[in-house]
Amino acid sequence: MTTAFDTISHPTTHDDWQALAAELTVEQGLETRAFIDDAFVDAADGATLTTINPATGEALAEVASCAAADAEAAVSAARAAVDGGAWSRLAPGRRKAVLLKLADLMAAHKHELALLDTLDMGKPITSALGDLAGAIGCLRYQAECIDKLYG
Repeated sequence: MTTAFDTISHPTTHDDWQALAAELTVEQGLETRAFIDDAFVDAADGATLTTINPATGEALAEVASCAAADAEAAVSAARAAVDGGAWSRLAPGRRKAVLLKLADLMAAHKHELALLDTLDMGKPITSALGDLAGAIGCLRYQAECIDKLYG
């Protein structure tokens, strides 16, 4: 199935962005659960909140409304991951490759990520794209620092 994200590689018009926005839905696979311990999960108490597009007042989705128990589960999972060595014992070159891959994935999906930010926050799409470029640049910079030793 071809999507607008497959056919509109450089959105420039309002209609382009509207076509892309129409595909960012739960029905199209947009995930609304929390990501904890390498899995998408509902909030521990099952609570959700409606995220609203502030520009239109339109409901975007029902997302997991995480509370203290969810934060504790996430911190516990993160601590276990660090202590288990999956990241902390990874060779520097592999860490670098992982961070660069994340930056590449963010760049490949920049329109989706920026559009989600715009729809949820109400910020201009150009601002969201600029923020994303900064985040990608920061990840790449940090990745490149991993195997550099200066004294």
